[in-house]
Amino acid sequence: MTMASEEPAISPISITTHVGPHTSHVQVATPYIFQDKIDEFFESPRVNPVKEDTFRLQGVTWIDNVRKALRLPVRTFNTAVIYYHKFRLGHPDHEYNYIDAAAAALFTACKIEDTLKKSKDILCAAYNMKLPPAEHLSADDPIFEPHSKTIIGLERLMLESSGFDFRCRHPQKVLIKLAKHGHVPRHTVAKTAFVISNDIYRTFIPIKQSSSTMALACLELALRIHQINPEDVLEGGDYPKWSTNREEVMESLLDLLDLYTHHRTSTSLGPQYAIDTFLNIRITLNQESSRNEYPRYTQSNSNGDRRRRKHLTNGDGDHMENDEREMSPSKRRRKDGGGSGGMTGGDNKEKTISPNSPASTGSTLSRPRRSDHHHHHHRGRDGTIRFMLDPERERGEKEIVGEYFKFEEEEYEIVDDDCHHNAHGGAVGGGGGSDGRSGGGGGGVGGAVGDDGNEWGNSSPEGHRRG
Repeated sequence: MTMASEEPAISPISITTHVGPHTSHVQVATPYIFQDKIDEFFESPRVNPVKEDTFRLQGVTWIDNVRKALRLPVRTFNTAVIYYHKFRLGHPDHEYNYIDAAAAALFTACKIEDTLKKSKDILCAAYNMKLPPAEHLSADDPIFEPHSKTIIGLERLMLESSGFDFRCRHPQKVLIKLAKHGHVPRHTVAKTAFVISNDIYRTFIPIKQSSSTMALACLELALRIHQINPEDVLEGGDYPKWSTNREEVMESLLDLLDLYTHHRTSTSLGPQYAIDTFLNIRITLNQESSRNEYPRYTQSNSNGDRRRRKHLTNGDGDHMENDEREMSPSKRRRKDGGGSGGMTGGDNKEKTISPNSPASTGSTLSRPRRSDHHHHHHRGRDGTIRFMLDPERERGEKEIVGEYFKFEEEEYEIVDDDCHHNAHGGAVGGGGGSDGRSGGGGGGVGGAVGDDGNEWGNSSPEGHRRG
C-alpha cells in the first residue's frame, strides 16, 4: 500500500515590537497661509462664514482704534492683525471671544515690535475710547485685573498659532520706495495708497502674499482710483525685480475690491468714494484676467474639489455667472453650502458686544472643543511640542529620529503537533488482528487501530471487502 505523506501545517505568528511614546512633536512655522487652508476653515460645519467675516472686520477695527488711542506705530498694527488672523483660523468664534483675541494679538505685537504696553493699558484704552475725559479710568483700576489675566493667558495661544515665528512683513516700507521710484503725486496717489496698505490687513492678503506684492497692489489700486494709467508708472518688467508676478498682484487687487465692494463702510478708504468707482475698476481687471487667463488664486492645491480652481479665471464669464462673479466670498461660500446655516433662527442670534465694556473685553474664556480641532490637542498629548522655523532642519531631524522609532516585525514557523498526528493517521492502513481473525484495510482519515484488529475509525468500504 502506498503511503501518502503531507507537509505539517504551519501557523505563522507575527510579533510586533512596540515602542514607547515619541519624545516630541515638531511644528514648523508657516509664514504664508494660502487660500486652500482658509477654505478648509470656512468649510467646517461649525463655522458660519457670515459671522466670521463680521468678527474679522470688527476685530481688526478694534485693534486699529486702540493702537491709535495708544499712539502705536503702524508696524505694531500690522503684526497684531497677522497674529489675529492666524489665531482666528485655528480657533473659531464659538471657542473664544473675538475681542479677547484682538486684545491678546495687540498685546503680543507690542512685545514683538518693541513698543511695550501692559495688558491693562490696552484694556484701559479700549474702555476710555468713547467716554468723556471726566469719566476716564486709569490702567491701575481693579476693574481691569481679571480681564488682564485672560489676555495674558491667550498670549501663549497666539504664539502657538503663529508657530513662534516673529518674522513680520510691512508693505509700507516697500510702498514708499515704489512711490518714490515712480514719482507719483505725494498728497494724492501716495496718500491713498498708504491708506489702502492699512485696509489690506482687513483681508487675508497679508498672510498669503509678500510685502512687495501687497505694495504693488496698493499702489496700482490707488493709481486706478485717481484715473492714472498704472502702465505709465509701473512697468511690467519690474515684477521679477520685486520677486512677484502679475497673477499674485491681480489676486490681491481682486481681494481688495471684494473688501471695498461688500464691506465698504468697514474700511478707511471706502466711504470716501462711490461704490461705482470700485465696480468700474473691477470690470477692467476682470477683462484683463479673462484675456490673459489668470487663475483666481495663484497658490492652491490641485487635489479634491479644488482642482477646478486652477482652471477658473478672474471674471471669466464662461466659468462663472455674472451675479456669482460679483458675489462676495462669504456669500459665495454660503451659496455653495459652506458654513453652518443662515443668520435666521433663534440659535444664531448674535449678542451685541461693545468694545468699550470691560466685561466684554475680558469675557469668560471657554475651553476649545476637541471634536472641532482635535489635531491641536493630539500633537502634544504624548510628548513635547517643539517649534522650528527651518523646514529642512525639521525633515533632517525626522529622518534621524525615525530610525529609532520603527516598528520591527519577525515571523516564526511553529509546527502544530495535532495537525502532524492527524496527517499521518489518515495515511496508514489497518493491519490484521492479533488473534488471527480477519482484518480490514485502512485508508480512513485519522483512523485508530484497535487491539484485536476489528476496529477502524472511518474505514473505507474497499478496506472492509479486502478484509
